[in-house]
Amino acid sequence: MKIALLSPKGPLYRHRGGIFRKSLRYAPRTLPTLAALVPKDLDAEIRIIDEGIEEIPDDLQADLVGMTCITGSSIRAYELAGRFRERGIPVVLGGPHITLAPADAQPHADAIVVGYAEKTWPQLLRDLAAGKLQPRYDMAPGHSLEGMPHPRWDLVKTEHYFTHNVFEASRGCIHNCEFCVVPAAWGKKPYLRPVEEVVAEVRARGVRKALFIDLNIIADVDWAKELFRAFIPLKIRWFGLSTMLITRDKELLDLATRSGCGGLLIGYESLTPEGLRGTFKTFNALKDRQPGDDECRSGVAADSEEIKAKYLEVTRALHARDIAIQGCFVFGLDHDTPDSIMETARFAVEAGIDLPRFAISTPFPGTALFHRLEKEGRILTRDWQLYDAQHVVFQPANMTPAQLYDAHEKAWKLAYSYRGIARRLATSRTQVPLAIASNLGYRFYAHHLHTFYNCDWHLGREATRPASETA
Repeated sequence: MKIALLSPKGPLYRHRGGIFRKSLRYAPRTLPTLAALVPKDLDAEIRIIDEGIEEIPDDLQADLVGMTCITGSSIRAYELAGRFRERGIPVVLGGPHITLAPADAQPHADAIVVGYAEKTWPQLLRDLAAGKLQPRYDMAPGHSLEGMPHPRWDLVKTEHYFTHNVFEASRGCIHNCEFCVVPAAWGKKPYLRPVEEVVAEVRARGVRKALFIDLNIIADVDWAKELFRAFIPLKIRWFGLSTMLITRDKELLDLATRSGCGGLLIGYESLTPEGLRGTFKTFNALKDRQPGDDECRSGVAADSEEIKAKYLEVTRALHARDIAIQGCFVFGLDHDTPDSIMETARFAVEAGIDLPRFAISTPFPGTALFHRLEKEGRILTRDWQLYDAQHVVFQPANMTPAQLYDAHEKAWKLAYSYRGIARRLATSRTQVPLAIASNLGYRFYAHHLHTFYNCDWHLGREATRPASETA
């Protein structure tokens, strides 16, 4: 059996003409993990192709094509699926978009996989071999990450990525942020790998630096403390994703520091109380909250100045431990204006956030945000390739789509002007050589948005067309 595992990419990230260069990319873990889950007795010949680094051959030979896709790459996945199916090659689709919108994907595939695929993927392959492929495979109850095989990195062209030292210790998150796909797709239960299995994989790879792609590595605080303690003897430098609640628990923060934490991606999201309440992310600015507490809508800081003060506390606490911050902000929330967007960009500079990232609020299908905006008649298009957090696909409350896009682009340029970079790094003083290189990479991105996001959508030409016509 010949199996081709593909990662389709939209125009922005595709091998030819994409915006990201090698220095900003890490090797995706999903496909080599799927390869490791292929039953040995099938004696399969497996090929992995990431369209972010190479082209997919028109004459690709396979007995099965499997593709994983997010919403922004789903249209490309459907296009490729159509080509393969015309040639009589069965296609399986999985990934976040398929889990969020299975009815959208089903017509484009011989089979879809909804939810995590550790159990269903091997069963699907056995069904295929027996001539009994089913149209849909749903994640079974009692899913667990225990006993996960190590990814087949030998099948990945790792030389094309900045790093392939990519690990996963947990999945999921306990929070319920309105715009996030995680609670919509997989619920609020975190799935945890046994700590000893995570450590065993790190040791087996023999790495000194590690990137953890867990969506919230402190989702379970007690488990996170156990994990960080186990990292200490490894003497690694690791990077991951967390909420800013990591700074509210001194023991947790101290353990993260001792374990070798070198950087965290953290969602700051908004500087306004209304923005945090509207996205169910008030835990960013609550008083005396602990990392394990669920979010609530009361008790949030009274105004933007108090929120800024809270954010400065978080930023300085991490920088004091030589932990760099990739701080994420969302633009287009219902209380945002062009002025508040620029205020946010200036705050990112003044606070010394090592790598600010700005995203346009995007109502991914199946999320609470999508359902709310759809009910309010504010979804402007269902052209999924525009759902990349850099296009405006809904009607903002306090500005036009064009005004939101323009303010978003100006925010990027302000933060990644040479003056903005210098100001941030002078304030941060965290891992300066690496920070300079990363910032120059993001400067290229920030100043070429108009080149790569060049469709007419953000100019509002399509904004008058109903969603049914742009689907």
